[in-house]
Amino acid sequence: MSESPVPVFVSVEKLAGLVQSNPGGVRLLEVRDESHGSAAAGPLDHLPGAVVVDLATELARTDAPPTEGRRPLPRVEDLQRAARSWGLHDDSTVIVYDDRGGLVAARAWWVLRWAGLTRVGILEGGLRAWIAAGRTVGPIAERVIPGDVTLRAGQLPELDADEAAALATRHLLIDARAEEAYRAGHIPRSRNISSRDALTLDGTLRAAAELRALYRVAAPDPPVPGMSCGGGVAGAFGVAVLAHLGVTAALYVGSFSAWSADPHRPVETGPELDLSTAQRAR
Repeated sequence: MSESPVPVFVSVEKLAGLVQSNPGGVRLLEVRDESHGSAAAGPLDHLPGAVVVDLATELARTDAPPTEGRRPLPRVEDLQRAARSWGLHDDSTVIVYDDRGGLVAARAWWVLRWAGLTRVGILEGGLRAWIAAGRTVGPIAERVIPGDVTLRAGQLPELDADEAAALATRHLLIDARAEEAYRAGHIPRSRNISSRDALTLDGTLRAAAELRALYRVAAPDPPVPGMSCGGGVAGAFGVAVLAHLGVTAALYVGSFSAWSADPHRPVETGPELDLSTAQRAR
């Protein structure tokens, strides 16, 4: 009998049930971005038995030129080596989480899905939701038995700079950064939908109808947007939200950090262009 699929966003209750029914088959990955203070508060403030994954060194390359962006994809052989050290197998159920509502952990979700793992979910609300629900916290895993997962690159759609530019001309490229970062510089004609706006104040997802309206995918067969950000993290969260809504969006992994490193690429500043106003002015 085949296992049921893992949703993109996994509730606290769902995760607790998965762990209870198959304790040895669920691998918990705590994704950290130390440069932005994304780390658990104390030595015992983790989902028990979680393995720590570093955003900068394990979910990205550190030796790429600036034109590949701030966080280019890791080489698949390096990622596979890391994933085996996290104890992953081909049939593992992997739940990624952070302390920022999934905004960082989504990069791990995207990278692992891109590398061919299918049973990967994001803990909705992250560590704070787990604690708020009264669930047990504890230490990270002291020892991890290495896994034997085999990864294959290219299993999720990506955009290069030219493809991102083409989508932007149709106003279908979403920049998932906060508004202030978008205003400081963005790909011309991209539109700004901050990934933070997909979350409620407690860090959980907004209702599906609200998310469809936010991302403008409420109509039947809507145009499929592409996703970008600064360095492929907030954009990965946007891709995950759209996947939650049944829309498969491609990610421009290099995003604005790669775009702006190329002197031949134009940069636009200021608020999002109001297309209706611009068309009336012609």
